[in-house]
Amino acid sequence: MSGGGALLKAAAAAGAIVRQPDSLPDPRRPAGTPTEALPFDHIVVVMMENHSFDNLLGALAHSGQPKAQGLKFNTRGVALNSNPGPEGAVRSFPFATTAQGPNVSQSWNATHRQIDGGKMDGFVSSVGGADQPMGYWTEELLPFPYSLARTFCVANRWFSAAPCQTYPNRRFLMAGTAYGNISTDVESLKDPPPPNGTIWDRLHHYEISWRNYFTDLPSVGIIGSTVEKYPQNLSPIAQFFADCAAGSLPSVSLVDPEFGVAGIVGSSLATLPALQPISEKLETTGGDEENPQDMAYGEYWASKVVKAVLSSPAWPRTLLIYTYDEHGGYYDHVPPPSAIAPDSIPPKLRPGDAPGGYDIYGPRVPAVVVSPYSKPNAVTNVVHDHTSFLATVEAKWNLPALTYRDANAKTVKDFLNLEAPAFLAPPTIAEAPAPVGAATTP
Repeated sequence: MSGGGALLKAAAAAGAIVRQPDSLPDPRRPAGTPTEALPFDHIVVVMMENHSFDNLLGALAHSGQPKAQGLKFNTRGVALNSNPGPEGAVRSFPFATTAQGPNVSQSWNATHRQIDGGKMDGFVSSVGGADQPMGYWTEELLPFPYSLARTFCVANRWFSAAPCQTYPNRRFLMAGTAYGNISTDVESLKDPPPPNGTIWDRLHHYEISWRNYFTDLPSVGIIGSTVEKYPQNLSPIAQFFADCAAGSLPSVSLVDPEFGVAGIVGSSLATLPALQPISEKLETTGGDEENPQDMAYGEYWASKVVKAVLSSPAWPRTLLIYTYDEHGGYYDHVPPPSAIAPDSIPPKLRPGDAPGGYDIYGPRVPAVVVSPYSKPNAVTNVVHDHTSFLATVEAKWNLPALTYRDANAKTVKDFLNLEAPAFLAPPTIAEAPAPVGAATTP
C-alpha cells in the first residue's frame, strides 16, 4: 500500500500501530484459511441508520443492564444530561412516540460542532436550537433494542468510524477507510475504488462466500464499483429469510434495511447506473430509522431479521453484529477518542469546513453481538468502531488487512465467552410490533 510511512512511524512511536496493511492476523497459517479459535462459520452484520447510544439505549441502565453507560438520571427518573440552548439548558427527555422530526444533523461540520473538542455540548446549537437531538427512547416505546442489549453483550464504547455521515462510515465498514469522503452525496458514488480494495475483494479472492441481502437497494453500492464487479452477490431480502430457514447462509452476510428512494441515502444509491433496473421500479420511503422516519418500521424489520437468525439451523455457528452507521445528530455524552488514521488520504474539505482528519472517531453508536457465545446480559468497555467487523472477518479467515485502521482494530472476541456458550438454545427476544400497513411476513 502506498503512502503512510510517516503515519506509521508517528503512530508506532505512540504505541498505537502493531500491524500494517496487507499483514495477516496469524502469519503462521495460510491466508484464507478459517480458525476454530473463533467457533462460528457465519458472520452477519446489520447496520441501521443514524442513532447514538444515549438516544437509543440511554435508559438501559434502568432497564436491566446496570453497567450500561447511558444517560444520568436522578432519583425521580429524570435525565440530567443537557446541552446549552437559546433559552438555557436543554435536558435529555423521553420521546412520547416512535415518530422522528427533521431537526438533527450528522454532517461533518455539525458533528464537529457537537463534539466541540470533547465537551459534547454542541448538539442543540448545531441545529439552530432545536431540542430533538436531546431526545431518547425508552423500552416502553422500543422494546426490541432494549431486549436485545439486555440479553446479549452490548458495547459501551463502540464509536462510528469517523465524525461525519453515512457514506464515509459505511466505507469504513467495507474498506477500512473513507478515502477522502466526508458526506452522503451522489458525486461520491463516482469515486474510484479504495486504493487497497474492500473486504468483498478479499473474500472473493480467497473464495470465501459472501452476500449483500437488500430490502430495496444494496449498501455495497456506496462503493459503486462493488455493484459492477459482484452483481451475483446481491440478493433480495426474501432470500435472506429463505437461507436462514435452510441453514445455508454464506460465510459473510451484509443485511440491509429499506433505505428508501425518498431518503438521502437511498436517493443517492438509486442514481447508480448498475442499480437502475432495481431503483426505477421503487417507490420506497425507508425503514432504516433515518430521520424523519417512524422508528416503528425499522424496529419491526430488525426484529424479524434477528428472529430469523436465532431460528436458523445454523444458529449454533453464527455471529451477528447489530449496529448503527453513525449517531444521526442525536446527543451522546461520551467524547470520541483519537483513532488510527487508516491511510495517508485526507478528507476532501471545502472552504468553510471544520478542520480535522480521520484520526478521531465519531460519536458512540449502539452495538450488540448476537451469538451462542455472547456473554449473557453483559457489557464490554473495549473501544471498537466499524472496522471491528473487518478485524473479526479477517481473524476468522486469516485475511490480509486493508488499512492501518482495521489492521489494528479489536475483534469482537471481548463480547464472547468461548469456553461456555450460554445461548446454544436461542433465547426469546422482544419483538417489535408491526406498524400499521407493514407487511407481516418476510
